[in-house]
Amino acid sequence: MPTGFFLSFLSLLMFTCATALDRNESKPGCQSKCGNITVPYPFGIGEKCSIAKWANITCNTTFNPPRPFYSNLEVVQFSQTEIRVKTPIIASRCYLQSGALDVARPPVTSYLTLLNTPYTFSSIKNKIIVIGCDTLGLIEGTMGHGGSADFNYSGGCISLCRRTEDVTEGVCSGIGCCQTTIPKGLNKFTAATTSLKNHTQVWSFDPCSFTFLAEQEAYKFKKSDFSNISSLMDVPIVLNYAVGNQTCTDAKKDPTTFACNDNSHCNDSVDGTGYLCSCNNGYDGNPYLDQGCQDVNECEDLNNNPCEGNCANTIGGYNCSCPDDFNGDGTKNGTGCTKKNKKFPVLPVMLGTGFGFLFVLVGGSWLHLTVKKRKNFKLREKFFQKNGGLLLQQQLFSHEGGVESTKIFTAEELKLATNNYNEQRILGQGGYGTVYKGTLPDQRIVAIKKSKIIDESQLGQFINEVVILTQINHRNVVKLLGCCLETEVPLLVYEFVPNGTLFHHIHENISARTSISWEVRLRVAAETAGALAYLHSATSIPVIHRDVKSANILLDNSNTAKVADFGASRLNPLDQTQISTLVQGTMGYLDPEYFHTSQLTEKSDVYSFGVVLAELLTGEKALSFERSQEQRNLATYFTVSMKENHLFQILEVGIVNEGKIEQVHAVAKLAKRCLNLKGEERPSMKEVAAELEKLRGFEKHSGVRQSNENIIGFASQEGDLYDSPLESYSDSAFVYSIEKEMTMSMLDGPR
Repeated sequence: MPTGFFLSFLSLLMFTCATALDRNESKPGCQSKCGNITVPYPFGIGEKCSIAKWANITCNTTFNPPRPFYSNLEVVQFSQTEIRVKTPIIASRCYLQSGALDVARPPVTSYLTLLNTPYTFSSIKNKIIVIGCDTLGLIEGTMGHGGSADFNYSGGCISLCRRTEDVTEGVCSGIGCCQTTIPKGLNKFTAATTSLKNHTQVWSFDPCSFTFLAEQEAYKFKKSDFSNISSLMDVPIVLNYAVGNQTCTDAKKDPTTFACNDNSHCNDSVDGTGYLCSCNNGYDGNPYLDQGCQDVNECEDLNNNPCEGNCANTIGGYNCSCPDDFNGDGTKNGTGCTKKNKKFPVLPVMLGTGFGFLFVLVGGSWLHLTVKKRKNFKLREKFFQKNGGLLLQQQLFSHEGGVESTKIFTAEELKLATNNYNEQRILGQGGYGTVYKGTLPDQRIVAIKKSKIIDESQLGQFINEVVILTQINHRNVVKLLGCCLETEVPLLVYEFVPNGTLFHHIHENISARTSISWEVRLRVAAETAGALAYLHSATSIPVIHRDVKSANILLDNSNTAKVADFGASRLNPLDQTQISTLVQGTMGYLDPEYFHTSQLTEKSDVYSFGVVLAELLTGEKALSFERSQEQRNLATYFTVSMKENHLFQILEVGIVNEGKIEQVHAVAKLAKRCLNLKGEERPSMKEVAAELEKLRGFEKHSGVRQSNENIIGFASQEGDLYDSPLESYSDSAFVYSIEKEMTMSMLDGPR
């Protein structure tokens, strides 16, 4: 029997056998479909048909066709890594034309928990979506499994517009619709929504506010969504899942409970504990079923099989060969098959081919290098212009200093420094980009900020930060080492500040409650005030930071303060005392006068710094839903306590025990002055810095100063420029009313 015929016969036989196999994705003997949806194992319809209780699916036959449900969530799709469920409840709040709540459509708070299950909300595919032209949406959630190690999360965004003409369908960037990310591992959330002006100015076309969690790619914003909530109910949420509560290494130790079967491999869950199974290369099917991963017949499709000659399928692979009268390896990506010729002039052809190949190699290499060099030059030039290089040059040379000390890094240098921007090198993510930890060839550790793919508005933000930082040379301001403009997205290189943020040391590190001393707090406050005073008065053109907060104050290993994140900063010409600008800042720190007038002044930074002083004194967050409604906003809570002479009832215990009563009281009075609602009644940043230095001097002369080395004994945290807090628009008085209203709606419970 000829070899070619035998191989063809064998291939046909294997194909026939493979076709006869039952490709059922469900456990044998179990219902495989609910209506039009396949339910694959480890899920199953009925307890004995699933791998565990969390995978039990109910097939609701009251629908036509029937629909699968997990608990009370309708499942619209299953896969080997995730499931999609319909959005159960959308947080909403509707108003009458007068601004009163519409009792016919009462407020709704959305609540969904996955605690004590292996499910989490996908941080990659889901987004928090807020709809409305006068809408503030907020989500609070938990990352963990209901234990003491859980982490709480708060996030949200604000959506504004005045006319329907301002709204662009399909775009969710803050005009009529906004969206923001959720953290990895989130497994419980509560969503609420409210309005800044009760929709009175937009009621004719937008009477309601909506907030919900949904798959980003599945939702396309439409103007009709302002009033039609029904279309939003079909937008799915993506849930990740994992098998068991062990890593692959631990799970493999017990073959009786290990879920991955033959011809498959195990992958640890990206969201925490547990693992997932996948079929090996060359196999396809369900890795959780016995013999679920079946060999793929690569030779089955005659048009797309990998062989040019004969194709023979093998278990987990394939073999290619040429017919007897042909030479080659038989693969389409290799030498293929060439017909043999016994009279072929081998030597002349080899010599000719060799010389020809040498000529082509030398000439082609030279041509390739020339073309590549020219192409790279044009590409770098294109990116340079696209990333605002010309605008950056114009801005740099229009201000004094900063140009000579700024290094221009190559794209290859920063790629090597970050291990090709490995996800494990991410220090933090914010509204304007991602920050990576990098190591330069001289072993310096740096922070590399990679901006998002920018539009015109983000371009100005990037150029603004470069211009500001190149002009600043201060020991308490994070130093810009250089930038790179020859990549698709612009890059900034900063000094690396290793000891995390002041926010982390005050609020997130449990030991910080007792080990961050009053001396360190006072020094950090004085250094921060000095840096801000320098920005306001000592630079060639005054700089207003516009986002002063404890999360933007970094600490090095000796606990020296570094002011960071100038993405929202503005240059203030010497002949102007205020700037008209779009309100921007962080909830709880925003100057109320700036919010109401949109007039940005240096006193706006003073107000925000006053909130930081209050944090240092009380150990409380600037805005916290864990406090009572009257105490939710720290600025309001602090000033009221001072007026009622209750200062020592709100001070952090460790500060009271240190005994520097006069000094603490002086700092508290200074914080109260900074928190005046009227900017003209606040001190200047220079006066604040001088007062704090005076208080530090008092401490030194009184003989109570202690060594601050090793006061904070925390593990080094890679926080930096590196936090991504909620950016909001609020003031200390007005945000209180918003928070009170939102809290009342959230206390009503899920509906």
